[in-house]
Amino acid sequence: MIRLIKPYLEYEEIEKEMREVFDTGIFTKGVYSKSFPVEIANYTGARYAFLTTSATTALWMCLKAVGVKEGDEVVVSDFSFPATVNVIEDLGAKPIFVDVSPETYNMDVDLLKARISSATKACMFVDALGNPSGIEEIVRVCHECGIVVIEDAACGLGSSVGDRKVGNIADMTCFSFHPRKLITCGEGGAITTNNPEYARFFEYKLNHGADHQTGEYVSYGYNFRMAEIPCLMGIQQVKRIDAVIAERRRQRDYYVEQLEPLGFKAQTAAANAYHNMQSIVFVVPESIERDDLIAYLREHEIESTIGTYCQSACAYYKKKYDDVQQTGMFLQEHTITLPCYHGVDIDAVCECCASYIKKAESM
Repeated sequence: MIRLIKPYLEYEEIEKEMREVFDTGIFTKGVYSKSFPVEIANYTGARYAFLTTSATTALWMCLKAVGVKEGDEVVVSDFSFPATVNVIEDLGAKPIFVDVSPETYNMDVDLLKARISSATKACMFVDALGNPSGIEEIVRVCHECGIVVIEDAACGLGSSVGDRKVGNIADMTCFSFHPRKLITCGEGGAITTNNPEYARFFEYKLNHGADHQTGEYVSYGYNFRMAEIPCLMGIQQVKRIDAVIAERRRQRDYYVEQLEPLGFKAQTAAANAYHNMQSIVFVVPESIERDDLIAYLREHEIESTIGTYCQSACAYYKKKYDDVQQTGMFLQEHTITLPCYHGVDIDAVCECCASYIKKAESM
């Protein structure tokens, strides 16, 4: 089986440290959970970093930090995993879906301008599949309107725009350490920010409302902590993320070389954007059915999946808001994510895709 992705971590790399965790019995709030956010801040260039249980809880906390509540509007990139819009809905705010570029899959800045209103409290920009293209322009437009930008960079760790890494561009940035990500801790997430007021909010809200200096419970709060062993896993992987990204970018170029002559069209990045290649995604040729290709690959023991979702077309949101975005819907129906990790047999994947196209065209 050619898997969709495999982690860049072997058990032997952390076995010694894991034994030490078991020997000490400190499974949370130990040395690794303290040093992992420091590693994230140092890597991204952000002033502050905080750990959470997932990117979803990170996004939710950022909306809370802004004070998003019932009656507010949050403009949101339409092409993303539904967790992005779910946190807006959970707080009683109204998601305002903004369609995306058919090339980068990211929020279209001109369409954003048309959807901002006096009720807009925040903008949630998504680095689609790790691609940060357009984030600086989105931040500029939003700041001119007094709107806070929360970057859903669940897939974006290691990407950058110019000389600024993702995590050091938006007002707040959220990362994921899910198994599909370049760094996996099993589950987990992080928030970065350069804003001291937001940092202060996260310090006590992520610790049951306790002031870590005085120990006083200055507010109500939550337990969204990551445990020691997941943090240990993350620290080990941060050390080589740039090398992993460089390899995946080479793999992406080889995929493009093999598949574009067959009619596949790759996601693209802006000239000043460095895409970490969290996922290798193509729009399939017009002559074939994407779902049939996924099934064909599965029959030949190759994992693949859709690009991601048109959030406005998910059954719940389509019924409630009736605001399906055209490009987001097209991308949901016509994109495919192909395997990408160290040692993947790209030739086998491409040969299987070519075989399917030949078969489809002969029918």
